[in-house]
Order: sequence, then C-alpha cells, then structure tokens
Amino acid sequence: MIELRDVSYSAGAFRLQDVSLSIGAGSYAVLMGQTGQGKTTILELLCGLRRVTRGEVWIHGEDVTRLSPADRQVGYVPQDLALFPNLNVREHLEFALRLRRAGREAIAARTAELSAILSIGHLMERRVGGLSGGEAQRVALGRAISFRPHVLLLDEPLSALDSQTRVEMHRLLKELKVATGVTTLHVTHNEEEAEALADLRLRLVDGKIIATGKSG
Repeated sequence: MIELRDVSYSAGAFRLQDVSLSIGAGSYAVLMGQTGQGKTTILELLCGLRRVTRGEVWIHGEDVTRLSPADRQVGYVPQDLALFPNLNVREHLEFALRLRRAGREAIAARTAELSAILSIGHLMERRVGGLSGGEAQRVALGRAISFRPHVLLLDEPLSALDSQTRVEMHRLLKELKVATGVTTLHVTHNEEEAEALADLRLRLVDGKIIATGKSG
C-alpha cells in the first residue's frame, strides 16, 4: 500500500500543498499530469530522496516519513535509469542485495531468478553502455525489484523506447505484477501506456491527485 497523508513540500518557487494519495496493496497505479506539476517530486517524496515539509508518508502500513531511502522497502526506476557504467548486468542485479548483506547463495539464486523473469540471461556479463533501450530498462527493473520491495516506483520508464519495444515492456510489466504482487506507481504522459497497464488511473492537477478511473 502507498499513502501520502496531507503532504506538503517546497523547493524555491515550487510547492506541493496538502497532497493526499492512497493506492491499495498489489495495485498498479498510473499517475499522469502536465509537465512541471510535480509527478517526479511525488515519487521522490515516497522513496525518501526528498523530505516532506509537512504530512506523512506510509508504505505497506508503516509510517516511513522519517526513514532513510534504504529503510523504506521501495524500488525506484528514475527516468534516466541511473545505471552504473562501471558495472555489468549481473552486478546491477546483485547491487541492492549486497548492500543489504544477503548471503552469497541467496544472491546467486535471486540473480538467476531475475535473469529468467527479465529474459536477460544472455546479457549478464555485459556492461550497460552497449545495451539497447529495452535491455537497459530490464536491467533497471531487475535492480529495483531484486530485494523484493513492498513498492515499485517508475518514472516515465518507457518514454525513450520505440513502439514495438514499448509493447514488449507492457507485457513484461504485467507479468512482473503477477509474479511479484508489488504495489506499483508508474508516472507517464502516454495515454496508451496508462490504458494498457493501470488498475487505477490518477492525475495530478494543481497540486491535487484525483482518481480518474479503474480498469475492469
């Protein structure tokens, strides 16, 4: 579950005030809105990269407002992916597990599982610089879900992909939802993307998040 409770935030001239949000456990929510409204900021408030001025952030039934990003059990894929050029694909999948001091056998098992789910087994020893857009997205997703987070946050994850690769990623994201049950908040400007993926459609308008529809 993802919740913002009357959250406010300011940075220079930018302000969000009394923003509330509730996404049920296991849901796939898509957040849309005009550029500059604060969609990325909301993701960063949820994962702890920015701190709220007022209000509370709740993840999986826990108040995480004052917790560090590492302690929030949130996987995050930023728009630029933030892959590490000095690491290969395997090392990206291992990264969060090593930070959490998982054992060698557990890391190997989880990495093998992720490579199969994401269909990137043939890329494991490659550096990320030579990957295609779709391959890089799969690696970023794998790193984000490697430690089995309660919540997955995606910031315009498919915006740089061609139409065929985007359709393939739609399918993969649906499969990941079924396989992991992770509660997901996905920011996009693409109506087709929202229609294909969302259980819950949200829009940020003048600093307020409104629900615009559910699938089914």
